[in-house]
Amino acid sequence: MAMTIGVLTSGGDAPGMNAAVRAVTRTALSKGMKVYGIRRGYNGLINGDIVELNARSVSGIIQRGGTCIYTARCDEFRYEEGLQKAKAKCEELGIEGIVVVGGDGSFRGAADLSARGINCIGLPGTIDNDIQCTEYTIGYDTALNTAMEMIDKLRDTAESHDRCTVVEVMGRNAGYIAVNVACAVGAEAVITLEVPYDLDKICADITEAKTSGKNHYIVVVAEGVGNSEKIAKEIQEKTGIESRTTILGHVQRGGSPTVRDRVVATQMGCYAVELLEKGIGNRVVGMKDNKIYDVDIQEALAMKKPFEMDVYNAVNMTAF
Repeated sequence: MAMTIGVLTSGGDAPGMNAAVRAVTRTALSKGMKVYGIRRGYNGLINGDIVELNARSVSGIIQRGGTCIYTARCDEFRYEEGLQKAKAKCEELGIEGIVVVGGDGSFRGAADLSARGINCIGLPGTIDNDIQCTEYTIGYDTALNTAMEMIDKLRDTAESHDRCTVVEVMGRNAGYIAVNVACAVGAEAVITLEVPYDLDKICADITEAKTSGKNHYIVVVAEGVGNSEKIAKEIQEKTGIESRTTILGHVQRGGSPTVRDRVVATQMGCYAVELLEKGIGNRVVGMKDNKIYDVDIQEALAMKKPFEMDVYNAVNMTAF
């Protein structure tokens, strides 16, 4: 009897999720499997918001941002009653395994469901790139490029008005987007949670740059730091340079995924189906040394991810 699997996207959406759904579906179909799209994350699994997927269902979605099977957070799934409802729905439909595309919270749900007999494989899908077991997460490259393009445009107006622009980028409690985008746009400084910052030094550097003839400045702030408006106000007060804040917000989650996100999502999706075919569950698919691999979910959640201090230092070095 042919195997039946499901695929869901959970937590925040990320460009490339559709590519992952497509890869899971097409790989499974090529192996003679039946595939269900579980809509709106674990909510769909509990409430039966589930549709069968075929080759046409996933045709023409690889270039689209967001997720065609929608996403949501699900408090009910944190409790035994919700888990048992999800397990019962899987048994009703004959679902033997599920590919879960999301972040750490999604993986905890996948581990809980795996422990109850439904094999789950997690795929790292988040623009934050803050999942410890993988060097790269689906959606990260697209978010970086979106933020970079927008800050390049902001620099044009900053230069026209002799301004300092403080730009807040996404990343929740992680500074990976901030530090890499700051490097890519040639920002004067980057502020993240990972490293204590000295605003007096940043202001002194901006003043020195002004003295040497520079007339526009970019400071990138990770959203977890907060206080972007306050930082801009203090920079203006300490330097006398007009300073404005721009919060890029959720636009960083949207847009057509880059080549990297489409390819990595496809690779990871194919790999996940191969694991389920072998009867393997409770794993997270990740990237290590630029190669796809898998690791136990609990082990993955316990790992710590190093911050990119080399990139941080490259941004914040003084040279005017």
